[in-house]
Amino acid sequence: VLQINKEDVTALQCKVVCLIQNGNFKEALSVINTHTKVLTNDVIAFEKAYCEYRLNRIENALKTIQNASQQTDKLKELYGQVLYRLERYDDCLAVYRDLIRNSQDEYEEERKTNLSAVVAAQSTWEKVMPEDLGLRESTYELCYNSACALIGQGKLNEAMKKLQKAEELCRQSLSEDSDVTEEDIEAELAIIHGQMAYIMQLQSRTEDALQLYNQIIKLKPTDVGLLAVIANNIITINKDQNVFDSKKKVKLTNAEGVEHKLSKKQLQAIEFNKALLAMYTNQADQCHKLSASLQSQSPEHLLPVLIQAAQLCREKQHAKAVALLQDFADQHPANAAEIKLTMAQLKIAQGSVTKACMILRSIEELQHKPGMVSALVTMYSHEEDIDSAIEVFTQAIQWYQQFQARTNYGCCVFQPKSPVHLSLIREAVNFKLKHGRKKEAISDLEELWKQNPKDVHTLAQLISAYSLVDPEKAKVLSKHLPSSDTMSLKVDVDALENSHGATYVRKKAGKLTGDNQQKEQGQGDVKKKKKKKKGKLPKNYDPKVTPDPERWLPMRERSYYRGRKKGKKKDQVGKGTQGSTTAGSSELDASRTASSPPTSPRPGSAAAVSATSNVIPPRHQKPAGAPATKKKQQQKKKKGAKGGW
Repeated sequence: VLQINKEDVTALQCKVVCLIQNGNFKEALSVINTHTKVLTNDVIAFEKAYCEYRLNRIENALKTIQNASQQTDKLKELYGQVLYRLERYDDCLAVYRDLIRNSQDEYEEERKTNLSAVVAAQSTWEKVMPEDLGLRESTYELCYNSACALIGQGKLNEAMKKLQKAEELCRQSLSEDSDVTEEDIEAELAIIHGQMAYIMQLQSRTEDALQLYNQIIKLKPTDVGLLAVIANNIITINKDQNVFDSKKKVKLTNAEGVEHKLSKKQLQAIEFNKALLAMYTNQADQCHKLSASLQSQSPEHLLPVLIQAAQLCREKQHAKAVALLQDFADQHPANAAEIKLTMAQLKIAQGSVTKACMILRSIEELQHKPGMVSALVTMYSHEEDIDSAIEVFTQAIQWYQQFQARTNYGCCVFQPKSPVHLSLIREAVNFKLKHGRKKEAISDLEELWKQNPKDVHTLAQLISAYSLVDPEKAKVLSKHLPSSDTMSLKVDVDALENSHGATYVRKKAGKLTGDNQQKEQGQGDVKKKKKKKKGKLPKNYDPKVTPDPERWLPMRERSYYRGRKKGKKKDQVGKGTQGSTTAGSSELDASRTASSPPTSPRPGSAAAVSATSNVIPPRHQKPAGAPATKKKQQQKKKKGAKGGW
């Protein structure tokens, strides 16, 4: 037909549709663009927009749909898909609601599924509380989308139950088809199992999540978006451990077409993790390059700057890291608080505690917070800067005082009604007392007590403070304390003593019978005598021998103690060089051998000699008893050898 008439509109339309059916979207779009005079936007708007949508030219598809003269139902369907890809969820929701309301055909279930997907995306990415659309969860797709919406709300247990229901419905619907194999069912269930693993990861069940993630990867699903998300989640579990596995998994996030399958926030999270992985693997240049690229894409985002600062710290360039954070804080005052906290941490790591305190005090929105006050006071105390610590307390107390005045419609009376305000004043007083600022502490307490004379706690604290400075004044003030009668508490002592947590429980007296009562009355004040146990005598006790009266005293304190007796072996201790022996010392004495008769030599010792010239030097002597000891050692070894080898 086209050979006869190249401008035949019907033939050209048929050709475009055939090319679309065959998946040749580029060729189909080329035919449309070539014959723009004949194939106007009114004639073939849907086919053109669909080709652009399938070629991931989403902005062009949107323009084509908006320029169409007539908005048909199929164009509206495509318009909803385009808006979803552009993450314009509010507009997309309105389109699908209009379609469901004004159309009745066999595609109603698909439209409801798409509507539930939009609600789930709003809950996950925009943190919008989803409204109840009244959709019956009759299919596994609807159940899955409902579970995703619950995950966005943080209802993880409910979401897991929905996913389990979706898994059952999926198995039932697919098993009815005889052509579907078990592998096909597992491939379809992969996305449901991936979401289950994500919930486990959020619940800190990392081992279960990791096992399920790896099972999905082994199935080798064709969905590159699913594989990229699972690989990214495994990398987050590994963190700075198992870096080799993370390097392998990061390749899955670089697959072709991933950028068209995931949302902007998902892609951003993957890029952040790539930069962190580069930092953990000591790829400094790659880390700087990725973080700089992320910062250019999202100038107000904190994470790229923090990653760069962390990398600089790993390179021991702390000054550059602080300067980088300071520049970001100056350019983006809205995010300055988080950045300044990081800067303070870096200063503390460098040992510059005073500079860290200055940075923390520059965060105006956190100056009055109890945690910040506590941190600053602790740091100043560590630096022994008591005046600055007291100044921190004073500024925080003044902030609460001004806040109280503003809430009282301009009334500037000192009325600390806030529990945080009162606790700060008392902590400041305790701090001043601890560091010798007693007069300042007393003046603060007096002012506080004047504002509320009925505050017994403040009065007690004031009396305690005066007792350190002026005991007489403390006595005078103690008269203002309420009497013990007014302070008595209605407490059941018996119930308190018999309670589960009582350390001492009084035994209840048993009821006495009539005879026992008479006996008790007749005995009067007679006390029962306890039977004494007979003492145990020593085994070698002799009744005929009088025991030593000083036996209870230590041996050193007894009258007959004469000190320790010198042992026989003490005389035999050698004082010569190493290896010498004293066994034959008497025989080696020349004076003894000259006057005393010769003695028989001892076994193992040197023979007795009569002249000093024949004496064997100590280093050449054979130690006395040496052969005997060797034999004993051999016997011991033989005994031990019978053991268990």
